[in-house]
Amino acid sequence: MSERTDTLQESLGHTFKNIGLLENALTHSSWSNENRDRNLPCNERLEFLGDAVLGFLVAGYLYDRFPDLPEGRMTRLRSDLVCERALHAVSEALGLGEHLRLGRGELATGGRERPSINADAVEAVIAALYLDGGLEAAEKFVRRYILDVFEAGEAHPDRDAKSELQELVQRKSGQVLEYRHVSAQGPDHMKVFTVEVWLNGRLLAGGQGHSKKDAEQHAALRALEALQ
Repeated sequence: MSERTDTLQESLGHTFKNIGLLENALTHSSWSNENRDRNLPCNERLEFLGDAVLGFLVAGYLYDRFPDLPEGRMTRLRSDLVCERALHAVSEALGLGEHLRLGRGELATGGRERPSINADAVEAVIAALYLDGGLEAAEKFVRRYILDVFEAGEAHPDRDAKSELQELVQRKSGQVLEYRHVSAQGPDHMKVFTVEVWLNGRLLAGGQGHSKKDAEQHAALRALEALQ
């Protein structure tokens, strides 16, 4: 799996000194159970470690980024950033499912697309990065695939820029607000969407993100800044 692993390492932004760690991170228990003679453990222990590393990095980011945010709100926001849905999105961005070692039963039932398996694999990969390259390697990955995506879509965790812009525009009757999806560039695992906000046929601002929703939020934020 060397060629495929090289492609994945490029996406991860890290070249492993111990490639066995990455292979371990990609190995589901169903594959290990069917290939006991290969003596390659599954990724469950790495998943355990990766969950802790991810939680630590996200907690540190939230503490520094939002100094006035209360503990309860930080806890809920951390949960949103590290939940299965969020980690599955990271896996999709990486195309991680294509690299997983799965047993025949899991393959037959769509294991490569199963959110829980993909989310667990992301945590295992984070642990592999941590063990191979230290906290810096893990933080680089978390920053790129989780925190930067969050930053691109929101200026503050409690802020919905699209709703704010809509409320501002509706203060005057006859206003026509429109979001135009301009482009989607880059490979499937790193696609960047560009969206523009138009008001009464006039361009207000543009924004980008790793999903159309994030790009719209970013564009709305820039439009608010322009109007205010």
